[in-house]
Amino acid sequence: MIERSSHFVSVLSVLLVLSACGGPGGRSSFPIPQSMSDVAGNWQFNTTSSVSGAPSLSIAGGLQQSTRAINAAVHIDGSSCFDPIVTVSLSGTVRGANISLSSTPPSEQVITLTGSVTGAAFKGTYTIKGGCADGDQGTVEGAKVRQIPLTLNGTFTNSANNTFGAAVQATEDSGEPDGTFGITGSATFNATCFSSGTLKPGKFPTGSFVLGNSVTFEIDTDRGTLMFRGAMDVDTREIDGSYTILGSTCNDTGTAIFSNSDPWAY
Repeated sequence: MIERSSHFVSVLSVLLVLSACGGPGGRSSFPIPQSMSDVAGNWQFNTTSSVSGAPSLSIAGGLQQSTRAINAAVHIDGSSCFDPIVTVSLSGTVRGANISLSSTPPSEQVITLTGSVTGAAFKGTYTIKGGCADGDQGTVEGAKVRQIPLTLNGTFTNSANNTFGAAVQATEDSGEPDGTFGITGSATFNATCFSSGTLKPGKFPTGSFVLGNSVTFEIDTDRGTLMFRGAMDVDTREIDGSYTILGSTCNDTGTAIFSNSDPWAY
């Protein structure tokens, strides 16, 4: 009986050692930890179709990440097959630098993005199956858009080439369910019509928000509302666009450009 017990303990010891080493060969049976890209944030994707005559698409919105799982809410523009007002949900995985995302079918269309991330840039391919855009495919490039600067200095130029300036203090929120990032803050102007205003927070398509590299300000003043819509260039740190003033005797239209000197953050 003692010999049998001793033999059993010896066998058990060997099995435990082999189990700890992952069996014969000494390789661990546990997955090796792998550094993963941090993809959470505001993204702008642009497609180039390999199908003749198919339009380029703008895919913009917020990505959320939980370890390897990714969920996104985006808006797709550039094609009559997609309504930019509609929020498109995507889900997928990130493994190391590799990302795969597929949408839930809007109008029976499933769009899939597959590629890899280097730093804050994405390169890969896309396909669309079903619905109006069925068969479209090609390459896609994306960029993780930095948060809007806290301080922006703007120059407005109207159709008569008259100019006025503005200083905007802006705070971007952590993201809305529809993939937009609301903006709150205040503005001061050196204009004859108004001297100050408040940024009305919102989400696409109204109020003040960021969606991909698109920036919209809706500034309520004591003499009307100033609407600005533009696009952010992360290289030059500028936001270029156009403006409209409505609801006062100062109604006007023109172009505007915002620059900043604050550090940018993701």
